[in-house]
Amino acid sequence: MIKRFILLALLAVAPVLQAQTDLTGTWSGPFVMTVDGDTHDDTALMVLTQKGAELTGTAGPTAEQQWPILKGKVEGAAAEFDVQSDGPLVHFALKLVDGHLKGDAKAEMDGRKMSATVNLQRKPK
Repeated sequence: MIKRFILLALLAVAPVLQAQTDLTGTWSGPFVMTVDGDTHDDTALMVLTQKGAELTGTAGPTAEQQWPILKGKVEGAAAEFDVQSDGPLVHFALKLVDGHLKGDAKAEMDGRKMSATVNLQRKPK
């Protein structure tokens, strides 16, 4: 009876354990930005390190232009963090979907609002 209980408990916990995501790695892809109604295509490159629920690293448009990730947290397959660029503080809300890190970025500076969609893929090691 105890063995059956342990087996059932392990089976119940297995999907939760498998759902744990590790976002550590280098991610890149399109960053489609809209500022005051005008859309601009750009790129994003993120170098992420995940330790439990904490997310650190850098983000920017290229490997040469990176800024540190602030207040990074991961919950399941979702990640939220801020990046202080040379301009505004940018808030990212991303989720791992089919191997892609997808989501939105938002910022505001001098009364101008910026939003962007992000669709990143992990670069092979």
